[in-house]
Amino acid sequence: MNGISLTTPYLDTDADQLSFSLEQGPLDALAVREVSVGTTAVQLRLLGASHQVLTGPVCETVACLPDVAGGLPGSAAREFDGWSYRFGARVERLDGDRFGERVAWILDRSHGDPAALYGVFPGSPEAVTALCVERRASGLSWRTWHTYPQSRQIVATHTRLEAR
Repeated sequence: MNGISLTTPYLDTDADQLSFSLEQGPLDALAVREVSVGTTAVQLRLLGASHQVLTGPVCETVACLPDVAGGLPGSAAREFDGWSYRFGARVERLDGDRFGERVAWILDRSHGDPAALYGVFPGSPEAVTALCVERRASGLSWRTWHTYPQSRQIVATHTRLEAR
């Protein structure tokens, strides 16, 4: 099963608390899923403070990190040994039923996908972190979603890792 009901409350309570890092090592995870995308191993990690994706030279962390100011970049790029990394993030605020509909879409998209991991945090069935990996012709990509029912915000990220 790729989805879990979490018993630990989430640590980031607003999209503005999230930060981005490629230097942070693996953190304690609430759930971990190992995925193979072609010949590439990917580790998806749900944190109480959001997510990490570990694959090849990359340890992507989007989380509420101690002593790190919040605020995600709209985009980031980096070259690794033989790899090109591209990251993008956006924050949506959805009013009315649109927030719940989008969370339902995220859960439906993630449920049953063998290359996905998602968790529902206690207190609200709409407090979700989800990660989905996809194979690409020259590498792989992953998408993540972090939902905040109290502010009706959804943080969506999209990352591409391609062989150069």
